[in-house]
Amino acid sequence: MTPLINLIVTAILISNIGLAIALIFLERRDPTSTWAWLLVLFFIPIFGFFIYLLLGRQLREKHLFRWEGRHKIGIDQLIDYQIEAIEQGTFDFRLDDTAHYRDMIYLHLRNNHAVLTQDNDIQIFNDGRAKFDALIHDLEQAKDHIHFQYYILRLDHLGKRIYDVLIRKAKQGVKVRVLFDDIGSRGLHKRHLKELVAHGGEVEAFFPATLPLINPRLNYRNHRKIVVIDGRIGYVGGFNVGDEYLGLNRRFGYWRDTHLRIEGSSVHPLQTRFILDWNQASEKNDIEYAERYFPIIPRKGSVGVQIVSSGPDEQWEQIKDGYLKMIFIAKKYIYIQTPYFIPDVSFLDALRIACLSGIDVRIMIPNKPDHMFVYWATYSNVGLLLKAGAKVYIYENGFLHTKQIVVDDELSTVGTANIDVRSFKLNFEINAFIYDREKSHELAELFEQDMLLSTELTYDMYLERSRMIKIKESVSRLLSPIL
Repeated sequence: MTPLINLIVTAILISNIGLAIALIFLERRDPTSTWAWLLVLFFIPIFGFFIYLLLGRQLREKHLFRWEGRHKIGIDQLIDYQIEAIEQGTFDFRLDDTAHYRDMIYLHLRNNHAVLTQDNDIQIFNDGRAKFDALIHDLEQAKDHIHFQYYILRLDHLGKRIYDVLIRKAKQGVKVRVLFDDIGSRGLHKRHLKELVAHGGEVEAFFPATLPLINPRLNYRNHRKIVVIDGRIGYVGGFNVGDEYLGLNRRFGYWRDTHLRIEGSSVHPLQTRFILDWNQASEKNDIEYAERYFPIIPRKGSVGVQIVSSGPDEQWEQIKDGYLKMIFIAKKYIYIQTPYFIPDVSFLDALRIACLSGIDVRIMIPNKPDHMFVYWATYSNVGLLLKAGAKVYIYENGFLHTKQIVVDDELSTVGTANIDVRSFKLNFEINAFIYDREKSHELAELFEQDMLLSTELTYDMYLERSRMIKIKESVSRLLSPIL
């Protein structure tokens, strides 16, 4: 080899060794993820180095989300009050359904500062057309402001329909803010929304690339979907904005998802989360506290809700902890719907123990992949639980994208977080945890209706899978810690 090639090879080897040392001694990752990245670095030393720079570096930014208005709406004082009242046994639980899960409520208060509200009315959507018809109707009724945040925002037929409404409301004097993820909404740029800006709207992208095709925070995406209208109506769930979510993409067919429309005091935590995300993304148009964003909301219902968010800027994996707590306290059944099932060992062990304890564990996954490695890793993981007695259903009526867990007809969660390492550790996510028998039962019934549109995957069927599928599973399982 020439001296130049020797120099390049030596530099690569030294860089790999340096990265390996950083992974082991500085990054303080879990061992599984560390070993996965070490394999990438040493088996593909040239490309692995750049893959790590783009995808592997941990997010170390402190105080990423800051908003001085938090104390003005009394969030910190309310959190302290609720924690103390639960500890002293004096908390006013309005319903037994909510009181029964005081330990889980306490977990979210301590772990995520997630205030419990007990005056909510929730409408559940499992169909994109119904969800977006309701959303557009509510947008049309906006009087003061619209805060609109999606991971994927496309200006296709559906996107333009919504965009036209936003422009029309901006012309009427409604303050419209649109926040989208730069990677999730690839191809969309702020300049594409210039007409909205021209009429007083504001637009921001989350973690945009610093240079074309180069984004050092590529692996950390804002996966949240939040809409807040006049501080009184909130939306959160799995649907993004695009024609495929109406079932108009031939590749996926019908799109099965779950979204919530909320009226009640839980709109305020959704508003707070939007403002925090917006102020992080905005360079000069930060949202300052104003009473208009947090109006007094008349009592709308009696559903108990905690809005829980998580992200790579946090020490703990708050939504995953909530999922695990649901598994731990289940007595009769656990229904899980997720497009991706690539949990860590702690989650798999919790479900395995639940199965072996006689709890009816049912998991529903899609029948088609939107990411090949993710799909086969999912297939491998459900195979492990089949042996323990779980029931697995393959949804056949299109693509299953819902992120939903229901426990015992009393406790449920709907949101943006998938059951995978990416949602637990890398993405910025948000979920509503619901303490209500009626709404949880409604979600369970939707699961059971979807079972009629699914094929049950039995353990015997899984054992008969082809050699090629086994190879795909093995490779995908090896890569799963970094998918």
